[in-house]
Amino acid sequence: MAESKASTQSSLHSTPDVPIGYVTHHGDNSEYVILGNKKYLKHELMAAFGGTMNPGVQPYPTNQFANPAPLGLSAFAFTTFVLSMYNAKAMGITIPNVVVSAACIYGGAIQFLAGVWELAIGNTFGGTALASYGSFWLSFSAIYIESFGIAAAYEDPQMFENAVGFYLIGWAIVTFMFVLTTSKSTVMFFALFAFLCLTFILLGIGSLTGKEGVTRAGGVVGVITAFLGWYNAFAGVADKTNSYVVVHSLPLPGNHFHI
Repeated sequence: MAESKASTQSSLHSTPDVPIGYVTHHGDNSEYVILGNKKYLKHELMAAFGGTMNPGVQPYPTNQFANPAPLGLSAFAFTTFVLSMYNAKAMGITIPNVVVSAACIYGGAIQFLAGVWELAIGNTFGGTALASYGSFWLSFSAIYIESFGIAAAYEDPQMFENAVGFYLIGWAIVTFMFVLTTSKSTVMFFALFAFLCLTFILLGIGSLTGKEGVTRAGGVVGVITAFLGWYNAFAGVADKTNSYVVVHSLPLPGNHFHI
């Protein structure tokens, strides 16, 4: 055990002259990876995986926190599912009030906290994504809470729809950034953000044009997005000790870090 510990410690060393964003392989069998200015054995690194909200290789966290990604992904998926069923006009539902409760508590507050916990364990991507979408749900719910006076401030209904449309397109732009940064991760992790980006685009266009068919299409794509969120959440909690069904990640082309 002492030998293993010494080996692990010796595999880490500073190389100040290496740029922080530089990633390369080293060793006779490419068993080492240099991330920034530190050298790691490949088995010391986490691979890209949606269940940990990790789009690329990074060291395992050194703290005692549990993995907060499944909590954030579950909160995101549930609230997205409820809103998307409303947007798709499923069962003739036209009043979004039930969505507000989920957006405030589960999709908003809980997902935001999961994002903060991701930052605490050193996952910049996971923290940025979960805290951002937690903030989205909190701000979205505020639009439909009368005491905020947001909707009431618009005397022209079309102006209100246009404002919501720009709001949604803005979130599509934010999501496109996450699409780019998961393009070398895994199929299902990348698909989550790709479908979410498409959902925001369709909903934004639907609000700007007033075409109900486009909004309903956004709702349908949103339902698919919700199930992709649940899939990645399940991937983060299921293993051979607790489930007969275990998710195996499928790396995207261009992901050369097979750990």
